[in-house]
Amino acid sequence: MDKSQIDPQDMFRAIYRFADQIQEAIGIGEQINLQNNYTTCENIIVAGMGGSAIGGDVVKTIVHKKLKIPFYVNRNYTLPNWVNEKTLVICSSYSGNTEESLSAYEDALKKGAMICGISTGGQLSEKIKSKIFDLITIPGGLQPRAALAYSFVPMLYLLKNIGLISISIIEDLSSSITSLKKRRDTYSVGDTSNPIFKMAKDIYGMIPIIYGITDTTGVVALRWKGQLCENAKMLAYHNEIPEMNHNEIVGWGNNPDLLSELSVIWLRNKNDNERVRARQDITKTLLNDIDIMQHEVSAEGENNVERLLDLINYGDWLSYWCAILHSTDPSPVEKINKLKKALEEI
Repeated sequence: MDKSQIDPQDMFRAIYRFADQIQEAIGIGEQINLQNNYTTCENIIVAGMGGSAIGGDVVKTIVHKKLKIPFYVNRNYTLPNWVNEKTLVICSSYSGNTEESLSAYEDALKKGAMICGISTGGQLSEKIKSKIFDLITIPGGLQPRAALAYSFVPMLYLLKNIGLISISIIEDLSSSITSLKKRRDTYSVGDTSNPIFKMAKDIYGMIPIIYGITDTTGVVALRWKGQLCENAKMLAYHNEIPEMNHNEIVGWGNNPDLLSELSVIWLRNKNDNERVRARQDITKTLLNDIDIMQHEVSAEGENNVERLLDLINYGDWLSYWCAILHSTDPSPVEKINKLKKALEEI
């Protein structure tokens, strides 16, 4: 299996460099020099889509127990009606040309919100510069989903510079780099000595269902779903416990022939709520009664930030190896490009 022929745009390198990207993004964060004052903001919205929005989800998960004001990720053309001059809207678009994000920017202007941007360039950067709003410019040349660290790390520094979070979160982020570099030498091996490759061999011919826990591994489940769809070109789905226990659990009943094509992946974090972890265990046992494939992945790391990033990187590698096993180039997103082109013609 020659992955270099399957992966000519080198998604392998982008995933392998996740720790390096975090380090580079920290350097970008350290250079942020805000022109405007955001200390009066009473709520924060990240306006973005896809790979740019997921950075906001990661930040929300990292800071939700530290932040004392609401933090909301907006995936739409418009912003909520409660947005006003006390709202900080962070417009996040890797290309700078995402039409939903540009529309949300215009809506933020109309509502009188405080605005800043994170982008590589494009229309968004031009609009931000023309209004003398703060702009954080990040490196280009990647697929947006492969630039996650460039998306979320500057947001953390933005919150720190405003005075909304402490330096301890940044310290936890920095300490994760060494462990991520250590694990990538195992995760990047294309044989069954690598537990991720072994899992990929189990699931690449199935439809994965990823279950996380709200406010901890829920964002990881979302990321895994997106990466499996975009990199491996496989349908995948996700949900969160405890909500899944109040509806979806009952759906694992009829259509047994279809259920046999599904595989469940449970995401674990040792700091999860004890009752929610018990729900995971019981639900897993209930699904064993219908004899479906189940995998469990536990986060590794010394702190919550490190464990979160470990699971994210694990899922990126899983999607990569599924793509390789399908002999599918993980980089192109042809259906997204065709959709955008069709929208331009309307």
